[in-house]
Amino acid sequence: MIHPRTLRVDYDKITSVLCVVGSDLNVNLNRSAPPTSTFFSVKCTPDIQYSISPPPKVTPDFSPIPLNGSSVLLINMTHASQFENESKLSVWYYGKNKEVLGKAVMHLTAVEISLDVDADRDGIVEKNNPNKSSWKWGPNGHGAILLVNCDSERTYVKRLDSEQDCITSVSDLKDMAPMVLRTRGPAKLPDGYKLTMHISQGDAENVRVFRRRALNVVNNALLQKSDSNFFGKDYPLVLSSQILSQELPYTGGVAEMKFYVEGLRFADKDFDGLISIHLSLLEPICEGIPERPIFTDKVVFRVAPWIMTPNTLKPLEVFVCSTSDNSKFLKGMRNLVAKSGYKLKICSENMNRGDRWIQDELEFGYIDSPHHRFPVVLDSPRDGSLMDFPFNELLGPDFGYVTRVAHHKDVSSLDSFGNLEVSPPVTVNGKYYPLGRIIIGVAFPTATKGRNMTKVVQDFLWAQKVQEPIALFSDWLEVGHVDEFMTFVPAPDRKGFRLLLASPDAAYKLFRGLQADGHGQAQLFDGLRDEEPVTLDEILGDNGFQAQNNYVQSCIDWNRDVLKRELGLDDEDIIDLPILFKLVNNKDEYRALAFYPDMVNMIVLGKNLGIPKPFGPKVNGCCALEAEMCSLMEGLGLRCTFIDDFASYHKLLGEVHCGSNVLREPFDFRWWNLEL
Repeated sequence: MIHPRTLRVDYDKITSVLCVVGSDLNVNLNRSAPPTSTFFSVKCTPDIQYSISPPPKVTPDFSPIPLNGSSVLLINMTHASQFENESKLSVWYYGKNKEVLGKAVMHLTAVEISLDVDADRDGIVEKNNPNKSSWKWGPNGHGAILLVNCDSERTYVKRLDSEQDCITSVSDLKDMAPMVLRTRGPAKLPDGYKLTMHISQGDAENVRVFRRRALNVVNNALLQKSDSNFFGKDYPLVLSSQILSQELPYTGGVAEMKFYVEGLRFADKDFDGLISIHLSLLEPICEGIPERPIFTDKVVFRVAPWIMTPNTLKPLEVFVCSTSDNSKFLKGMRNLVAKSGYKLKICSENMNRGDRWIQDELEFGYIDSPHHRFPVVLDSPRDGSLMDFPFNELLGPDFGYVTRVAHHKDVSSLDSFGNLEVSPPVTVNGKYYPLGRIIIGVAFPTATKGRNMTKVVQDFLWAQKVQEPIALFSDWLEVGHVDEFMTFVPAPDRKGFRLLLASPDAAYKLFRGLQADGHGQAQLFDGLRDEEPVTLDEILGDNGFQAQNNYVQSCIDWNRDVLKRELGLDDEDIIDLPILFKLVNNKDEYRALAFYPDMVNMIVLGKNLGIPKPFGPKVNGCCALEAEMCSLMEGLGLRCTFIDDFASYHKLLGEVHCGSNVLREPFDFRWWNLEL
């Protein structure tokens, strides 16, 4: 940044001055004048521009100008010097009779200096953007963007690239933000002057800067080498938590020095995501006295947020676990994924060690900048037997990893990521959320005790800013996950999606209609091994069971109201699915479980839905619950596939969604265009 600079000069002396093109030098003429001086005049070489404040009255050319106590000479250099002390300026001082009393002489050397970033977010590092030192959201905003370097170029003995102490391959460079130091001037700076780059102690924990050394010969084949020794040598570390300031070489002439800026941390409770990098030109005073800055420049980066992807985005790959008892489930998932045209990744039992809940262990998202984007998996603090899968199997080149570690005593079932969802884009009271809003489940707002998602995860999600979270009441459930009573599916009309909610009321309405039509003896769970069938008459005649479901419906209605308010939904945007629950007593606390397979706990693959097979009452040979589900979805152009997860998931308190996960394409919308 260019600020006016006060310059001290003395009469009858030559002062050598180094200045930056575009900056103003202020000389207080009265301070540097000989005693009894009354007039002054200025002479200079043609490459110097100057003015006098306050402007003097018009006088004949070269006539002395009256000197007063506030006379200031403003000097400006418009071009870089080719040689040291190339430009000359002198101030002549006169007495009352215009006799010469002395003169102050300046030899000036001008340099151009600019620390540059992609401040306009077009993928190009432009020169001296006037907005490079600040951040502004929105399509007309500005400010450079920095990725957290959370992938791993190493595929064996993996480590996050941000934990490496050097750049290990050329491919690692694209994960970093480019920054350029541009200079123009004489072959060298005057003796004692130096350029330094520096960061604050606070920012040093969040960023590192590497410099590309100038190579005598740049060979494309050489640049493709992945030898870490090569890159460690030619991309030295400039700034880090251990190096807050470093002198930079000045090469003379017209030069560009390239830097690569690496993000180390995502925004969080103690870090707002903004990082400043400073450049200073230092002037020597004398030996033993610190140099002083005569020019400073600053650039600002914002660390790219972690972004979740909703069901309405296109799938890329589906993940499920193979266990000793889930062959029926796997067969159904294979068929569904194959007919949907996507990839299926099966996590073997050697890796999952019997832990089938892959939705609960991780959440897929991504990070994005104008120059690069890649998926990033968020690893939950749940840490079941699948805990090594996200790091060992997903982390790799251009596939990042992030986690938040909580104290074991603070972790509950609500920290599993079946309790972490995100809506499609919505508009709420005129405010547009183009990346949707994150949804988490917590304890009831007035509860004095209960389970909550751990604070470190909530703090992380809130700090990302771009998908402002919504808290729902999910602690009424035994498992406590929002995916047990809600999901989103794509739709061709209205807002582009529908919210599906579990609804005991819808189930009772359906079952009463069937009873009225003479199907009261139709059985749920008919033909299931080790499961006692139950008739519609028995369900509808159990007043205690209905009271339990009335309670469940009240909990869901609470969340329905929150979702309508926070997502800007109308009743027409919501579809109620017929699902019943039962209350179980666990340590004198009553919480709910799905009575039959929970159809809302589904996997969404484009227009194909993988839904838990409910084993509902059969009417004319068809499952009434399946028929109702198909009827509700077919108007949206969605196809239902029912997957048998009863023994291997439902009986273990989970369903299809709990046992699967989907990597999806990123949004087309670029997060920095948000109006915040």
